[in-house]
Amino acid sequence: MAVDKQHIVNNYPLPVYNYQVVVNGSEIMSFSEVSGLELDYDHVVYKHGFSWFTGNYLIRGQRKPINVNLKRGVAKQRDHLYQWIKSGEVKDIRIELCDEAGMPVVTWEVIRAVPLKLDAPSFTANSSEVAIESLSLVAHDLKIKHN
Repeated sequence: MAVDKQHIVNNYPLPVYNYQVVVNGSEIMSFSEVSGLELDYDHVVYKHGFSWFTGNYLIRGQRKPINVNLKRGVAKQRDHLYQWIKSGEVKDIRIELCDEAGMPVVTWEVIRAVPLKLDAPSFTANSSEVAIESLSLVAHDLKIKHN
């Protein structure tokens, strides 16, 4: 069975390398890696008087904190992450997974992110790897939109 280009565009998964990060709705920043975009809940075992007969119930408990990690290469004249953690400012972040034309297909909206930790790169004299800094955030909410 022959598959045309439109079928591939509509049905095949998107590659993870084609994304952009927008901070506070306007500032596009480049990151080599974004991780921690997950909604995770605790579970609670509920036992009542007839649990011996009907069994225990598992119910969803409180949502765990949303911990997002952003990694990017260190470059001259680029201290945005340092300034952000110094100020402690709360910002919204939007991560957009794009199609081959650069249009957002799926968007993760990280609501009210607060910076907690800024990691400097590891320095090794016998390596030629790029220097990567990492910023850890905690967020109040995460919304996912399929465009």
